[in-house]
Amino acid sequence: MTQRPQRASSDTTSEGIRVEASAQYIPKDSNPEGHQYVYGYRITITNVGTRRARLRSRHWLILDADNNRQDVSGQGVVGQFPDLAPGQRFEYTSGCPLPTKWGTMEGSYTFEREDATRFEVAVGRFFLVPNTLRVAAAAG
Repeated sequence: MTQRPQRASSDTTSEGIRVEASAQYIPKDSNPEGHQYVYGYRITITNVGTRRARLRSRHWLILDADNNRQDVSGQGVVGQFPDLAPGQRFEYTSGCPLPTKWGTMEGSYTFEREDATRFEVAVGRFFLVPNTLRVAAAAG
């Protein structure tokens, strides 16, 4: 059986909002002997639709390699509530610690239109995986 390479990125569009996500292992902040693996991730949110939308909240579903689930919810992103007119984008970086060498993240953002209607925007699944594991999977 051939393994597919694990993608450390995703690109999803919902309701005119495009969300691009990518992750990178951060060895200097990690401690594999102590079962602590730290990943940084970058999110780019672009309004590719025709109506203004403001991000209100986030929800992340994080799974580690042992299938332990962590749900993380909160208001805004990195303390901000980006309000995007058509064509505008917002980018931020954050981090995620894991007790295992790899895992996955996916989730959603709740946005609000100017008329106060709310809608969900999907963040596609992306892998938190060291580069060495991606290379091994691609070579397999």
